[in-house]
Amino acid sequence: MIETGLKDKVVIVTGAARGIGKATARHFAAEGSRVASWDVHEGTAESGGLFQQVNVADAGSVETALAEVEDRWGSPYVLVNNAGILRDGQLVKVKESAVMGVLTDEQFDAVIAVNLKGVFVCTRAIASHMIAAAAGGVILNASSVVGLYGNFGQTNYIAAKSGVIGMTKVWARELGRYGIRVNAVAPGFIATDMIKSVPPKILQTMQDHTPIGRLGQPEDVANAYLWLASNAASFITGSVLSVDGGAVTGT
Repeated sequence: MIETGLKDKVVIVTGAARGIGKATARHFAAEGSRVASWDVHEGTAESGGLFQQVNVADAGSVETALAEVEDRWGSPYVLVNNAGILRDGQLVKVKESAVMGVLTDEQFDAVIAVNLKGVFVCTRAIASHMIAAAAGGVILNASSVVGLYGNFGQTNYIAAKSGVIGMTKVWARELGRYGIRVNAVAPGFIATDMIKSVPPKILQTMQDHTPIGRLGQPEDVANAYLWLASNAASFITGSVLSVDGGAVTGT
């Protein structure tokens, strides 16, 4: 049995009101961690934990929530940058040689704000506190397999998720000297509420592109976050772990 070393550690999980974030917060709480669940939507705390409504793209909102966490438990040891949204659309949509629509500035900016800037804002704030505490730490960022190979109709999403991979590698270099490890997780097609809302035909296509033959569950990704944060992964930093059932292979 692996000793995770996460008991009593302070953990912040963004996008934790539901789906992967909720499962991740629950997994850390089960290890005895002190979990602060952040989300712009309403939600509930895990056992013994704290839920805070936070806009990850707003530095003031992040700093206010972080101050409350530190007052209660001390400096964070783990940050899971899981918050994300979708605003899909083709760059230029054409029908019968006529332009029917474009990916709007609003669609692009909304996704970049949460999925890319939010990761930057949270990491900048929390890494500063980790360094000051001089106790090391772990930062885990949500990318996506589509950030590795692209996907139709997701210019904004892929720009953000590819950017997250780049920032992960930069921060691994910059923060390693302080004992802070930084890694990314790249989920494939995961059965969250967001995915379940797509038409059945597209869901079947997603499953067909996954060699294991099923959609992932939020717990599959939560397990990856937990392992990367644990002592078992103490020599891993700057890496991107695909949790996709082989979806990249299956494309």
